[in-house]
Amino acid sequence: MSHRIPVSQPLLNPQSKRYLADCIDTGWVSSQGPYVAKFETAFAKLIGTKYAVSCTSGTAALHLALAALGIGPGDEVILPAFTMIAPAFAILYTGATPVLADVDPTTFTLNPDLVAQKITPRTRALIAVHLYGHPAEMSPLQDLARRHHLSLIEDAAEGLGSTYQGKKVGSLGDLACFSFYANKLITTGEGGMVVTNNATIAKKLRSLKDMAHSPKRRFLHLSLGFNYRFTNLQAALGLAQLAFLPRIVRAKRQLAARYTRELRHHQDLILPQEQSWAKSSFWMYALRVTRQRQKLMSFLKNHGIDTRSFFIPLHRQPVFKKLHLFTHERYPVAEIISQEGLYLPSGPHLSLQDQTTVCRTIAAFYAKV
Repeated sequence: MSHRIPVSQPLLNPQSKRYLADCIDTGWVSSQGPYVAKFETAFAKLIGTKYAVSCTSGTAALHLALAALGIGPGDEVILPAFTMIAPAFAILYTGATPVLADVDPTTFTLNPDLVAQKITPRTRALIAVHLYGHPAEMSPLQDLARRHHLSLIEDAAEGLGSTYQGKKVGSLGDLACFSFYANKLITTGEGGMVVTNNATIAKKLRSLKDMAHSPKRRFLHLSLGFNYRFTNLQAALGLAQLAFLPRIVRAKRQLAARYTRELRHHQDLILPQEQSWAKSSFWMYALRVTRQRQKLMSFLKNHGIDTRSFFIPLHRQPVFKKLHLFTHERYPVAEIISQEGLYLPSGPHLSLQDQTTVCRTIAAFYAKV
């Protein structure tokens, strides 16, 4: 195929080149450059939190958040059974135990009623993942956290630009973690951010990400730290893109609306639904195919259209079988949406012609079956 339609491509504005050139011209390419603080300040303002601490990835952000809370061996952290694997890995990095709860079949996010059943005296935190851009139902999770004295962490890697009850995703928990991987709404190539309103936690995050140097003497280390420093180059790219975020979210939502209009007549498709209390960024247009998902994906691929199947539920991951985790556990909602789910090309600058091609190719598939 001479022309392929990718699942996602980053939208990089001209200012990105100017900021990056400034880093190179001044020689500030490491974590000590001025763009790091500028990006953190601008990001905290965007989300509406007091502090933002940059790091190397969304996974590193989750690890930092848990470590800053002092979570470790003997503790339990509840997370959704259906999510990208990063939050489970981050929990294991601390020595704590991940505990799974099933998800809502419409939003694909934590089912608060099932979370309540998983809380034990060892539970220290909840991780709410805002999946594919749609916010988790935060109010009942906030209530559970308050009632049981738990920390509430938002995994907002896919949720930047979304809102819950009019409040920005990332401002709803004790901490929130973001990713700036290449396919996210804004990208720094790789990178992450933790936001919080807690000054003590923010100070701990900054120390941990920079090898936990003693404040009195550099290269004197009083605790276990990590090399999760964010570079000036990455921060320059991120700062330039922040101004484009409203445009990116608007483009994603317009694309989602068009897909929904064009695809709603196909009976085998369960299209994403935006709840009344949410405004989704539609990071990806994530739908379910009740019959012949693999055939549809192959048909689209043969016509130059890339898709991705949904995440594999955590209890079905081979790595956790080796660790004797989630043995004999079943999460029926996570299992069915994983079997049926795929997302379509969702890049913010997907042309109208490419959008039309995707919709017409899906129609052509259903005309044949």
